[in-house]
Amino acid sequence: MQKQHENYMQQCLRLAKIALAAGDPPVGALLVFNNEVIGKGVEAGRSTGDVINHAEIVAVRNAVDNGYAEKLHLATMYTTHEPCIMCSYVIRHHNIPQIVYGTSVPLVGGATSQFNVLSTQDVPKWGNKPTIVSGVYQAECDLLSDEFRKARNL
Repeated sequence: MQKQHENYMQQCLRLAKIALAAGDPPVGALLVFNNEVIGKGVEAGRSTGDVINHAEIVAVRNAVDNGYAEKLHLATMYTTHEPCIMCSYVIRHHNIPQIVYGTSVPLVGGATSQFNVLSTQDVPKWGNKPTIVSGVYQAECDLLSDEFRKARNL
């Protein structure tokens, strides 16, 4: 299973580099169902001026556009960064059962911040919380984030 995670995370890293080249935070995301990529997302909030264009949400939209709306509850989300609160809501709304990510986002992350949208059981219609696998290619994800911060003087 780890090799499979690595393969999809390598694809996410390639997508993250596209985002970085466009001046966006280096986040790339995939939705995978039955070993097939059903949705892809590249972070584009800054470049499009639309904060909703986070890679995870773009990947969900792409999967829905590709005809997989009814399969999201069986898919795995891969992303270079821990999904933020907004993306975590979308993940829970669609009952995506597994999240695999590279690096944590402690201030606004849906799992590691005080706003633990990914793990709450307080919203009955969301069902079970997703399984979370973190730290896959963390060093590579962190390097891209460092590159973004340096380019933006953050």
